[in-house]
Amino acid sequence: MTVSRRFFIQSIATATGGMLLGFHLPLLASARPFQTSESDAAELNAWILIGTDNVITIRVAKSEMGQGVMTALPMIVADELEVDWSLVKVEYADVQEHFQRGKIYQSMKSSGSNGIVRSRPYLQQAGAEAREKLIKAAAETWLVNSDECYADFGKVYHRPSRRSLAYGELAAKAANISVASVEIKKPRDFTMIGLSTPRVDTPAKVDGSAIFGMDVRVDGMVYAAVKHCPVLGGKLRGYRFNAVRSMPGVIAAVRLDNGVAIVADTFWHATQAVEKLPVQWDIGDENKTYSEKFRNEYLAALATPGKVVEAGKGTEAALETAEAILESDYLVPYLAHACMEPMNCTAHVTKDKVEIWAGVQDPEGVVEVAANFTGKPTESIQMHNCYLGGGFGRRSSTDYIKEALTIATDVGLPVQMIWSREDDMRSGQYRPMAALRFKSGVDMDKNVVAFTNHAVSHSIIQDRDGDVPGGIDNSSLMGLIDMPYDFSPRELTATIKNTHVPTWWWRSVSHSQNIFARECFIDELATATKMDPFSFRRKYLAHRPDMLDVLDKLEQVSGWKRRNGGLAKGLAIHESAGTIIAQVAEVSVTDKGTAKVHRIVTVVDCGNLINPNIAKSQIESGVVFGLSAAMYGKITIEQGKVLETNFDTYRVMEMADTPVMETHFHLSSDEKWGGLGEQGVPGVAPAVVNALFNITRRRIRSLPISDYYLSRGR
Repeated sequence: MTVSRRFFIQSIATATGGMLLGFHLPLLASARPFQTSESDAAELNAWILIGTDNVITIRVAKSEMGQGVMTALPMIVADELEVDWSLVKVEYADVQEHFQRGKIYQSMKSSGSNGIVRSRPYLQQAGAEAREKLIKAAAETWLVNSDECYADFGKVYHRPSRRSLAYGELAAKAANISVASVEIKKPRDFTMIGLSTPRVDTPAKVDGSAIFGMDVRVDGMVYAAVKHCPVLGGKLRGYRFNAVRSMPGVIAAVRLDNGVAIVADTFWHATQAVEKLPVQWDIGDENKTYSEKFRNEYLAALATPGKVVEAGKGTEAALETAEAILESDYLVPYLAHACMEPMNCTAHVTKDKVEIWAGVQDPEGVVEVAANFTGKPTESIQMHNCYLGGGFGRRSSTDYIKEALTIATDVGLPVQMIWSREDDMRSGQYRPMAALRFKSGVDMDKNVVAFTNHAVSHSIIQDRDGDVPGGIDNSSLMGLIDMPYDFSPRELTATIKNTHVPTWWWRSVSHSQNIFARECFIDELATATKMDPFSFRRKYLAHRPDMLDVLDKLEQVSGWKRRNGGLAKGLAIHESAGTIIAQVAEVSVTDKGTAKVHRIVTVVDCGNLINPNIAKSQIESGVVFGLSAAMYGKITIEQGKVLETNFDTYRVMEMADTPVMETHFHLSSDEKWGGLGEQGVPGVAPAVVNALFNITRRRIRSLPISDYYLSRGR
């Protein structure tokens, strides 16, 4: 008997008195996360279909990984289209159609907090053009001038006669009409954008019908479990399939570059067999590496000259004549993405086509990888994008997709490959390690007269491409090369130092490393100059009135000057993806040495909001993500292996540890559109660390915080 996850939950609920009474948990669902459009619907453009029943289907070309794009992006279209939102349905844009029609959906990649920022202009245009087509179709039907008509709430009206036609009556005609140079709305004219509209994906996630990658079921499907080399960078030498060939359900073994997969009739059978499979590895010298060795090498590299990224004329002379010198080194470890849904992919490779089912951040990238891997044209590759059980940058990589394609090609059957949680943690791709040295000179009047920064970091670009032109990876220097503080002269140097640990983009990219170090050092300068952290930042951000406004708002709403017995506050501010965000953390340390974060207050200036509730959730999810990393996050390498295997050893925030979160939006400009997906992450660690200093007078210059303060036991 094959027992699905949902069947198990449903059975347990019944056995325990109906704890889930009222929830529908279907035992089998289709592979698509949303209904496909009706066959009688007319396509007004690639984004919009309207049926004769007046139902409007809006296609979304970005991946839904919890950030709310399935609601926010359709709201942009709907605002321009002037629709009845209750008649709107949402579906994923088809990746194959995207290629067949010349990449009609612009970019389908979800990364860099740009889903709204980059999509908004052309989504507004799509909605506006469809609206004008409908108006023109109504005018032609009535034989009147289109200037006498207007659209509202899913209908077109004729002002003089007060006649109206619903969109469903006009759609077929409108689909054949062309319009040009349609003007889109200004923010002051929005009617739907800015409203806290309920998320369209919530019901499916509540009733269990939402399809994540692991939920996919295909006729004739078999399952694959993978054993990767325990030493990162190691390769497969050989294995003895005969030792497990006769185990229940086992079908085949498939050689991978750095591992081996067992294919079986159920995932359980595949897992049992792969665990018992005798394997020989080629591990080279990587088994001689340790986290402590990396730490020492990174700190040593700080003392050697790096590549000059920004040369500040007179910096060295200013340091020599300064009244006082302040110098500090900071270090951050490798981190896992730790997505709740482990990496998985279902693939079927036949002579004529390739089908892939997975939750990915870059579906068009997956198609291109599959085309290169199989040698088939992109038109013959169908990518079914599913919901993502956490992305955080990890699911923009295609390493696990290639493994599934390798297995599916070998066995000739549809195969669902799932990494175990342990394999996901030990064989993944990690946020880079980094070490940063800051050095600053201060004169007799406590003014900063020189500022230098040397960054030593693992380069993702070098891992990916094998080369970094000029030896400078700007993606490792976010928050440093664009530092807002007016320190002059200023010098920035950088060193690339890669290890055998594979790296990939992590939520907020290098802002997560660099903002921690930068904002902690800014607090050190404030202390050295005997200035309040807010006052110090205001002094050196005087040329940035937008950042000053955010600081003013934060000081007010956080109660910065209000004393709260036993608690201390810390501050951080940064800017990324066009958004300014400042945070105050309120913390305490118990007599048992436990650090506890009680409250995080955040002020955000992103210019405009599509959906305030979703925006708030984005920021606060980033706070929890960043706080988990700050308090507990680290990947430990011992003899080339990752020691952390699951959430018992790689801790994340639990509900009892999660602080009160207050999020305030201070929107400065109708012309500004900033990202929100990653911006809540980087400022949390420095705000907490700066607050802890205000209690203990002890500087923390490496993470995680739990290395210094005992964390609450399980």
